Amino acid sequence: MTETESIAYDVVVLGAGPVGENVADRTRAAGLSTAVVESELVGGECSYWACMPSKALLRPVIARADARRVPGLRQAVQGPLDAAAVLAHRDYYTSHWKDDGQVRWLDGIGAVLHRGHGRLAGPRTVTVTGPDGERHVLTARHAVAVCTGTRAQLPPLPGLADVRPWTSREATSAQAVPGRLVVVGGGVVATEMATAWRALGSQVTVLVRGKGLLPRMEPFAGELVAEGLTEAGVDVRTGTSVESVTRENGTVVVVTGTGDRIEADEILFATGRVPHTDDIGLDTIGLEPGSWLPVDDSLRVSGSEWLYAVGDVNHRALLTHQGKYQARIAGAAIAARAAGVPVLETDPWGAHSATADHGAVPQVVFTDPEAAAVGLSLVEAEQAGHRVRAVDVDMSSVAGAGLFGHGYRGRARMVVDLDREVLLGVTFVGPGVGELIHSATVAVAGEVPIGRLWHAVPSYPTISEVWLRLLEAYRG
Repeated sequence: MTETESIAYDVVVLGAGPVGENVADRTRAAGLSTAVVESELVGGECSYWACMPSKALLRPVIARADARRVPGLRQAVQGPLDAAAVLAHRDYYTSHWKDDGQVRWLDGIGAVLHRGHGRLAGPRTVTVTGPDGERHVLTARHAVAVCTGTRAQLPPLPGLADVRPWTSREATSAQAVPGRLVVVGGGVVATEMATAWRALGSQVTVLVRGKGLLPRMEPFAGELVAEGLTEAGVDVRTGTSVESVTRENGTVVVVTGTGDRIEADEILFATGRVPHTDDIGLDTIGLEPGSWLPVDDSLRVSGSEWLYAVGDVNHRALLTHQGKYQARIAGAAIAARAAGVPVLETDPWGAHSATADHGAVPQVVFTDPEAAAVGLSLVEAEQAGHRVRAVDVDMSSVAGAGLFGHGYRGRARMVVDLDREVLLGVTFVGPGVGELIHSATVAVAGEVPIGRLWHAVPSYPTISEVWLRLLEAYRG
């Protein structure tokens, strides 16, 4: 192992996923020299094993489902999906797991890429061990930003490693369709991958320990998604735990808490995420390896003047788009402090405050039907002490829904703060609703009064007329 002399930068970013890239983009735009350290592919989890490949797998599935609801088109799309073409489409959107394009982008903004494993080695110091064992020491004049994300959490089942289970990575990158797939979990990864692989030809069984799917959304979201999966031929079993998993002669054997025995070709565990902070040298600065990193609203780690934790590692909102939002805020805060700005704009909705993390986080689940939500659910709003009213509307009451697809089924809910008459949360479930959620995000983040929303006229005949139905139901 060789060691070079220390290299100084204004900012050092650990992790070159979308979050790290956005921090670097903002600090470079402010004129700060920036190093980015990455041990895998530039572009990170989202580009190669999460958002992009999963949505590339799901797009043909959802398009076919939507087409089957349209008279005159239904008969033309009754055949199976071309699995090889879908997988090739997925491979294209992952750039075949090569990061040349993303490296060119980093180079284009003037950031310096250091490939290798980065570890903190005391305040403002990062050591990088490269692929050939060479060692570099990087020092940061102003900030180190930890953007290392999370990895899949596996349950402590005896012998699980010998089973070679899928995590989200294998589920989004598999090169062949398994004949039988067991999915353990009821969240976003579980429901989306069950949707995709069932449509590609797998016999899918979903095992959910809890009472239903998508437990962090309004209850009706999980109920409607479960109905859709069941109608597609997925065996959804709630209240079911996994007691043991073995692989016998290539076949996965699952024994549930009720004693059922299920055989499959592969098993996917979609049972949560843990922070990727166990091996980045947190102990050298008095922090616990493997822990989440609590931050203030400028994304600076509690108790530190130079360390930032951006994206999943801070456990505020484990979503790519929210991490990128945090990166924009953190980059602006780092630049302002480096410039000696005496007082940052850290009040709610200020330029240096990631306020949206607390009450305006949007999310889309790309199942059939889609589920989309922003802000607080009814239960979350009540638990937070707000005086609220939930307003529900059947999506099929909107003319645009019927035109979108015959037999359209869906539901919308808005949660109204009765004291201020603004929206705290909105949920849509139904085909195509993912494209509706930004209007709700604007309403929630902007705290637009109900009285003003009444003047936001939705175009006829679009599904967005559900806004009018919701407001009419609220007014009575």
